[in-house]
Amino acid sequence: MSQTEWDYIIVGAGSAGCLLANRISQAGHRVLLVEAGKSDRHFWVRLPVGYFRTIFDDRFARQFKTQAQPETLDRKIVWPRGRILGGSSSINGLLYIRGQHADYDDWEQLGAKGWSFKDVLPFFKKSECFDGPTSTYHGVDGELGVSKLRNDDPHCAAWLEAAQEYGLPFNPDFNAQTDYGVGSYQLSIKGRWRSSTSVAFLRPVLSRPNLRVVTGALVSRVLIEKGRAVGIECLVDGQLKKFHASHEVILSAGSLQSPQLLQLSGIGPADHLRSLGIDVVHDAPDVGRNLQDHYQARTIVRLKEKTSLNNQIRNPLSLAKMGMQWLFDARGPLTVGAGQVGGFAKTSLATNDRADIQFNVMPLSVDKPGEPLHEYAGFTVSVCQCRPESTGTLAITSKDPKLAPQIVTNYLTETRDIKTLVEGLEMCRSIYQQPSFANRWVEEKLPGNQSLEQFARGFGSTVFHPTSTCRMGSDSRAVVSPELQVNGVRGLRVIDASVMPKVVSANTNAATIMVAEKGASLVLGTSN
Repeated sequence: MSQTEWDYIIVGAGSAGCLLANRISQAGHRVLLVEAGKSDRHFWVRLPVGYFRTIFDDRFARQFKTQAQPETLDRKIVWPRGRILGGSSSINGLLYIRGQHADYDDWEQLGAKGWSFKDVLPFFKKSECFDGPTSTYHGVDGELGVSKLRNDDPHCAAWLEAAQEYGLPFNPDFNAQTDYGVGSYQLSIKGRWRSSTSVAFLRPVLSRPNLRVVTGALVSRVLIEKGRAVGIECLVDGQLKKFHASHEVILSAGSLQSPQLLQLSGIGPADHLRSLGIDVVHDAPDVGRNLQDHYQARTIVRLKEKTSLNNQIRNPLSLAKMGMQWLFDARGPLTVGAGQVGGFAKTSLATNDRADIQFNVMPLSVDKPGEPLHEYAGFTVSVCQCRPESTGTLAITSKDPKLAPQIVTNYLTETRDIKTLVEGLEMCRSIYQQPSFANRWVEEKLPGNQSLEQFARGFGSTVFHPTSTCRMGSDSRAVVSPELQVNGVRGLRVIDASVMPKVVSANTNAATIMVAEKGASLVLGTSN
């Protein structure tokens, strides 16, 4: 690649970067998009249920490890992040859910002016290609496929009935007026295939002469001259290269690597950077702070009848039927994501009449994705807290960009977090006991006889939703402004999940894509 001068350089071809490259190049600007990973043209990446194989596969994801801590029984928890075109949107569990309206109103109250729900809804709709009718809450003219559930499972249907018997209302659309209640999840699927941001936004515009994509490029730092970002330095095929941007550099490397790049570039906690021999460009103490993630605990019961996916995948005839359903009807188990049905409920600790726990339900059981399903007929319901109060930190440990940063999650260090999770597990057990589901299972595999708190601490794990390490706001410590411009450095923005002031109350991919859509409008100076 001979050209080194660009108008905009975007670092990270993930959930945000692919959309940004589309929108900014569409406006006629010369755009360079750099990605550390490789192509997403792989069958298991494209097949919706393929996330089960790809999320912990080193070919498609980088496996970060968190620091061990006593609150989670000294375990190092693995955080996979997409290292591939499309980023984590190419390996995630496909759930398309935006969170609560109040999440975005909270952002505005925390200083993210212009990011209330009424402000961001048009940007959700702009990128969405919903497979239902257009409405107040859904768009149908965008590029990102959003599909209703396409698999009918009798156990999931029975769980929904049991949850309503418990007292939770049926909710036909978690992305409409409220998330409260139980129902089926919507998924980022179009046709038979996963609708990642690479497929939706990048691949259709690769022929634009003003857009270049460089894969296998590990960015080592942002080049900054006289307080302005002027380009990037990166390793491409083992060679150190520099590319220059006349307008802006945009970091879309995600909640782990955008703050890592800022710190490598001299933007972060000054004392820490100096201790590593890095020249301080701007003392920004909150770069890498405010780290948030959803933490889940999974309950598993053994069903009476051998009719869960655990059994079906071991039956050649059942497998053939699944393949036919997918091929001819674009339906069936091969089109599912990390949750088929589920919902949102309120524990006794809930405030402001907002749901504070989320359920994800799957008619299967496994120790973790990528491993064989259990040999018995398993059924899983996971519980996570929507808005954890515990926050963590991320910090580089070296000048070497190839080394992972240190990640301290602080999971469950706040009392409210563990109490909420335990109440959610108790609620889950109560739903299992309701008439519509009680006669379907014979044994509780997890949690079993251990205390719910001990179980949550020892067996819980990430829901893969790290956010908020480059918090936007209007205060002096905010890492970026509400316009997503890095404070203290001109010509540099961060546009990805790291800018969220607080994690949203559900899966984070839809919100990240919205951040990119609104971010593109801020870059281009347009209103929509």
